[in-house]
Amino acid sequence: CYPAAAGRSVAGTPLKVNGVVYRHGAGLHSGSTMAIDLGGAAERFEALAGVDDAHTALPKPLPGSAIPRGLEMHPGTGRVALWVDGRPAADTGVMRRGEAPKPLAADLRGARRLTIVVTDGGRWPYNNPVDLLNAVITSKARPAAVAVPREPAPAIPRGDGPRPRLHGARVVGASVGKPFLYRIPASGEGALRFSAANLPAGVRLDPATGILSGSLRSAGRTRARITVASRLGKDSRELTIVGGDRPLALTPPLGWNSWNVWARAVDDGKIREAAGWMVKSGLASYGYAYIGIDDAWMGARGPDGRIRPDPAKFPDMKALAGYVHARGLKIGIYSSPGPRTCQQLEGSYQHEKQDAESYAEWGMDLLKYDLCSYSQMLGKSASVEEEKKPFRVMYDALRPLSRDIVYSLCQYGRARVWEWGPEVGGQMWRTTGDIRDSWDSMSEIGFGQAGLEKWARPGHWNDTDMMVLGHVGWGVELHKSRLTPHEEMVHVGLWTLLAAPILLGCDLSRLDSFTLALLTNSEVIDIHQDPLGR
Repeated sequence: CYPAAAGRSVAGTPLKVNGVVYRHGAGLHSGSTMAIDLGGAAERFEALAGVDDAHTALPKPLPGSAIPRGLEMHPGTGRVALWVDGRPAADTGVMRRGEAPKPLAADLRGARRLTIVVTDGGRWPYNNPVDLLNAVITSKARPAAVAVPREPAPAIPRGDGPRPRLHGARVVGASVGKPFLYRIPASGEGALRFSAANLPAGVRLDPATGILSGSLRSAGRTRARITVASRLGKDSRELTIVGGDRPLALTPPLGWNSWNVWARAVDDGKIREAAGWMVKSGLASYGYAYIGIDDAWMGARGPDGRIRPDPAKFPDMKALAGYVHARGLKIGIYSSPGPRTCQQLEGSYQHEKQDAESYAEWGMDLLKYDLCSYSQMLGKSASVEEEKKPFRVMYDALRPLSRDIVYSLCQYGRARVWEWGPEVGGQMWRTTGDIRDSWDSMSEIGFGQAGLEKWARPGHWNDTDMMVLGHVGWGVELHKSRLTPHEEMVHVGLWTLLAAPILLGCDLSRLDSFTLALLTNSEVIDIHQDPLGR
């Protein structure tokens, strides 16, 4: 938190932008909001706005972590918007350190309130000192700074009473002869008992946990009837189970990923904790199923070329996967087609087959494959075929494995990946750069998907990146998301309407009642899990 500073930057240095020192102005930082009571007496606001040349300190990483490379290389950004009586009046757009300041002005005649909002422009929220230079309010009376009103959280009904109720996908699939695992999502008070009629051959139900497991013996579509019951009643509905050649992710995946909260601090304990809280919080009762390990799990390769997890962080991957599977959940892992991951750890380049075999041996259910260092091998003028190649190579390694692994392509929407993602085996593909917990970032991504909806369909999804609700921090500073409650509603609503994967990126143990109610709203879940993908 950086209080506004008169005549100095928040770094404690003279106001200086693009090498020029200014004697008059105010120092602010991204994440700042200033409200000014004008009393109807003001006429005009004028200033120059820019990112100060001085740097502010980055937060210290969490134990076992390190500063993410993206943050380490962050140049400093900012954006200033003026709001007059609740309406937008001026906006600088994204500014960067080293650029000349931009003029900023607004007509204030008759206005009661001027609000100055400083954001990071959708980038990292650190090292962004922003200056308002030569700032002047022309007024007949002295304006006064006032407290910024807090936005109350709206009531979000979960809509589910104590009676048992089924939720989540109405269609699931798996390859014939490969492990099948599905936890029937159901809510309700007291002990729940599950039953099923017309299950396909090879699939069995645990009536106490609602976990379906086994392996499908033949291809085809089976319409099973599942029921959940308690002393308060029962609920039944149809679940279509599809057997075939990788009929995976037939609805957009729901789950959690480690990066936006733990980043390089991820370890075995945090993954187990996430799996535990997925169940305890009730998220699993609404269909949230994936627990994803992102970058920074890997150690060195052995003499045989096999990838080894960092032994201090992940002593036994197979046991970890077993822990997750025992709860009816699925586990994901991360790599890059390049020699190095985004955090400069061991990638899969020229070891694709070995790594895929290791993932299957450990029991992984999803692979996030992040372009990272391979982008340097492609250069700036790569053909579409060259862009496809590294992802096709890994798909060729995944396909013959003894278990299904959902394939998540992460290359930030390069070369119109939505047009060829299915061709290289992808069930989902990133269409954007990395998200941050700000309105600028989330709204730019969410409202920037127009025209891509025709590429989303069962088994193939546009991925708009992980969610930024709850407590996030990227391994350096856990904090409550900077999205307001209404912005969180927009976030969930957009991802739902886009049929994008909803992968939470927060500390699940600290979810508040508002965010949890938002994520487990039955109507939202039904729309998101529409079997038609629409």
